[in-house]
Amino acid sequence: MSDTVVALNRFGLGARPGEAPPADPRKWLVAQFDRYQPRPAVLADAPTGAQAAQQIQQYQAIRQDVRQERRAQAPAAAMMAEPAMAPTDRRPAGPRQVAQADDTLPSEAERMRVALRRQGQSLYTRSIGLRMNAALTTPAPFVERLVHFWANHFAVSADGLRVAPFAGPFEFEAIRPHVLGSFRDMLFAVERHPAMLLFLDQAQSVGPNSAFATVAAQRPAAAQRKFGLNENLAREIMELHTLGARTGYTQADVTEFARAMTGWTVAGLGRGVGRAPGAAPGSFLFAERLHEPGTRTILGRSYAQAGVAQASAVLDMLAAHPATARHIATKLVRHFVADDPPPAAVARVEAAFLQSDGDLPTVYRALIAAPEAWVPQAAKFKTPWDWSVSTLRGLGLSEFGTPQTVGLLQQLGQPVWRPGSPAGWDDVAASWAGPDAVLRRVEAAERFANRAGQIIDPRERAAELFPGGASPATTQAIARAESPPQGLALLLVSPDFMRR
Repeated sequence: MSDTVVALNRFGLGARPGEAPPADPRKWLVAQFDRYQPRPAVLADAPTGAQAAQQIQQYQAIRQDVRQERRAQAPAAAMMAEPAMAPTDRRPAGPRQVAQADDTLPSEAERMRVALRRQGQSLYTRSIGLRMNAALTTPAPFVERLVHFWANHFAVSADGLRVAPFAGPFEFEAIRPHVLGSFRDMLFAVERHPAMLLFLDQAQSVGPNSAFATVAAQRPAAAQRKFGLNENLAREIMELHTLGARTGYTQADVTEFARAMTGWTVAGLGRGVGRAPGAAPGSFLFAERLHEPGTRTILGRSYAQAGVAQASAVLDMLAAHPATARHIATKLVRHFVADDPPPAAVARVEAAFLQSDGDLPTVYRALIAAPEAWVPQAAKFKTPWDWSVSTLRGLGLSEFGTPQTVGLLQQLGQPVWRPGSPAGWDDVAASWAGPDAVLRRVEAAERFANRAGQIIDPRERAAELFPGGASPATTQAIARAESPPQGLALLLVSPDFMRR
């Protein structure tokens, strides 16, 4: 690969036909810092956290009504039922009778509950379509890649009803505005966003000696609800978001951090504990009565701050910790350079992080300056998302349908914002280059090629997407194709295209 191709593919999202290749690849990457827009026109009407919170609030209210209806109907239904031990000579009900018994019309509340659930799902899928179109049209593809990187680093999973509507707003509000800021500011935005607080159950965490727990303990046993300290968010912040696994912290540190974080919740979406006058539903809320009082000791340091300031002080320490710098540098180099990150490149990026106090543009400049990032041999295999984006860009599309985007990524095995784990999607070839996964790409490439292959000359397109020429193997395969669509399909699944 030439430096131009490295800039377009290893750092970027793939070339677009008709766009002039960069004259100076390294300067082209840095210049994108000035072109990047946190909220470009394509995202102007993107779903917001406030809209997601409103949807969930309405859904919860309707669900409560449905439960009350069912409880009210239960005694009447019981009276209509026959005594369990009463003798009967009736024959067992046939299929038609069973169908008639189940054919009860849903109530208005139940219909509204189903409708609201669908609306919440529509916020999720709509956000996916907008994300794709932002990637297709961005003038700053390197920075857009960084948005995707950080969204996966701070992964939430949209598998549940509570998180799905927030998945898009999480990236749009907590990641995009901070991708060219400081790591510390992005960390705070992420950990205070409702998507993260709900995904990792922080919104329900209660200090064992908090005012809330003290009052609750005085209630009759039958009236007490289950609640307690939840360590999920504290653990993932240390293990995944900052320090990295096996970097010296202990279980006691996790528990102490979880105690410090008690009170960090979401306004209006909890079980009553997150209610506060004037707080916008879905906004970050510190609920003092949930907070565990006292001084916390974490990684050998004491934190005597009161209230919300205590966990904030711990986050400040974690954001600037040397282990965090090493963890972030390793992941960035693994994402952009090689599955086995070259130690020299990691050291450069790590030093930039520490010397700049986590200034992300400085960190990115160090990554761009690393010689290991410019080796001509392809060392990374594109994830399904990266391959899909580069394919659509390579075909010259500036817009792709939301259902098609959702279906394509589902077919390729990487549904958007649904990694199923706080660790996010894997970032190495072993997770994506299996025979079945490659076959799915071949099938998708054939579909795209059949639609566009008659109007695209694959030889000319290969020359545009790979300035200086594709590899001899790819060039020869396209030349031997029996038809333009077949040649285009071969280009899209060639090693040149699937690797970077």
